[in-house]
Amino acid sequence: MKKLFKMKLKKYKEQIEEWPTEGYHIMAQYNENHIIVYQSYRPEIGNFAVKNQYFGGAFSLERMTWIKPNFLWMMYRNGWGTKEGQEVVLAIHLKREAFERYLEKAVWSSFNATIYESRKNWQNAVKTSSIRLQWDPDHDPYGEKVKRKAIQIGIRNDEIKRFSKEDILKIEDISTFVAEQYQHVKNKELDKLMMPEEKPYIINLSSTNNSFTV
Repeated sequence: MKKLFKMKLKKYKEQIEEWPTEGYHIMAQYNENHIIVYQSYRPEIGNFAVKNQYFGGAFSLERMTWIKPNFLWMMYRNGWGTKEGQEVVLAIHLKREAFERYLEKAVWSSFNATIYESRKNWQNAVKTSSIRLQWDPDHDPYGEKVKRKAIQIGIRNDEIKRFSKEDILKIEDISTFVAEQYQHVKNKELDKLMMPEEKPYIINLSSTNNSFTV
């Protein structure tokens, strides 16, 4: 079995000097075999996932679940783990081949004429796809929008069953880490803020499907 890599941390202030400031980028921590994505849940779901190392119990296989490879995008959506029902913040180590399968099968959540030619083609693709791709403005630690776009991926139907068990290598509860770092944000001490080290994701697909490109 391939050895899992541990989450690497780096100061936020150092990372922003290296990140692209605009454009469409999948910001993530990854290597040739793994990628970390984030989700937040209420304790009933999050604690089950950490204990059992898969999603089950109260987790619904009938609803679309959204994963985010960008840490700050997750923090914007869950309020640094303070929003009701999103208290347990999970770092999910996925097989890289699974993540790229999602990208390969993804259909945009909004119409893009360059990819789908007609709105009808796009609507048909949405109906039949198990993977949804959405680009939104990325955010800084304070929740303010930046010019760079961030990605989130929605998973449903047969794909959510594969995601919940087969695609996962490890599930970590990082709620305590998130709470500690949020104190630096609230105190406006971004020089002390640590976060997962991220870089633009380089796609390595054998397919020519370009539904994820911009």
